[in-house]
Amino acid sequence: MALDLHTATGRRRTGMVDRLTAEGGLTDSLLRDALLRLPREILLPHAYVRVSGPGADPIEWRLLDGSHPDDRQEWLELIHSDESILLQRDGEPLDALPRGPVTGGHMTSMSTYTPATVEVLQALELGSGQRYLELGPGPGVSLALAAAITGPGLATGVERDGPMAAFAQRNLDHLGVGAVVIEGDALEGHEARAPYDRIHSGIGVPCVPAPWVEQLAPGGRLLTTLATRTPSWPGQLLVTRTSAGTVEAVLRGRPRGYLPLLGYRWLNAVDHRARIKDDPGTARSTPLAPPPDDAYGFWLAAAYLASGLVRDFQAETMTIVAPEDDSWAVAGPGDGTVRVHGPRDVWAELEDLHARWEQAGRSERYRVDLHDSSGVQHVTSGAGPKALSWTLPPLAAVPRQVP
Repeated sequence: MALDLHTATGRRRTGMVDRLTAEGGLTDSLLRDALLRLPREILLPHAYVRVSGPGADPIEWRLLDGSHPDDRQEWLELIHSDESILLQRDGEPLDALPRGPVTGGHMTSMSTYTPATVEVLQALELGSGQRYLELGPGPGVSLALAAAITGPGLATGVERDGPMAAFAQRNLDHLGVGAVVIEGDALEGHEARAPYDRIHSGIGVPCVPAPWVEQLAPGGRLLTTLATRTPSWPGQLLVTRTSAGTVEAVLRGRPRGYLPLLGYRWLNAVDHRARIKDDPGTARSTPLAPPPDDAYGFWLAAAYLASGLVRDFQAETMTIVAPEDDSWAVAGPGDGTVRVHGPRDVWAELEDLHARWEQAGRSERYRVDLHDSSGVQHVTSGAGPKALSWTLPPLAAVPRQVP
């Protein structure tokens, strides 16, 4: 049976890598080799599957145990798929989880879906001999891949959750890649092994913690998700330090991002879904056709400059909700009209912002100034009076992570 499992996982791994390559996402030969060599089933020995639909409370789950023959095929398919792998509810211990149906709890740790991991590690331009820091590594999949590329003893992870840190370290040791997981506050980085040539944050933050930038070596690259109050329109921030020590930061909108740090509260549209269906609002004409989903630069700006909005991606036509203002807008479909409800005219704000975004040059990337002496981090689409600009919220707005 062990031989059969080894053969099955090897085939699944090869199929996963071939699929990622054929789709054009995987282009780096070092990362491709690491993905082929590392048995991800060691790092992901179990997985939760959500059974209940959106909005259910309590949530119904099913735990797949990779060592159980009745779960093995579904587990193998899942951990080699393009889905996120759910691993831990509410910081629970991970040594003896019961397989089968489970009720309640919320996910506190997962392994990011593989195409996103590939994208991030390639954007970091990993190479042999680089010192690598992973903030919030969870089960350690991207940490293991980075360690396989950089070499033994150079990859470090900082994980706030004690059970997850121990779980990841045990499995990484089994792989023998020479990576270390430290239990601690990821917002502080890990000064003891600094500086780092590459830093990757697996948690979304509202702004960039100063220690991360301070621990970045000359020539280094830092990549993180900037969390906003909506999960709909995340941003990805790339910080580079030149060989001369100058720090530059570029922010782009993305279709997906990482979960925000502990204590950060997202808005959601689920509680308004039934009411919107019953009363979508008053119809009026609009010059703004629903902007395409891939207009990431616009939607990123909306997350900051029309704050408090969240999109319901399950709706038949574009539906934007301001849950704290009991307001929403339902666009189209495609007939030059929009239906609005509530004291806040959500669609009028988007009309105005879209016009400003076009006047600013339809920016898809924004510069972030991390050097303000007051500690405020400024974002701008460029120079001139028509540029879009805003400031990032401080870390003090959310509770600090603690070991």
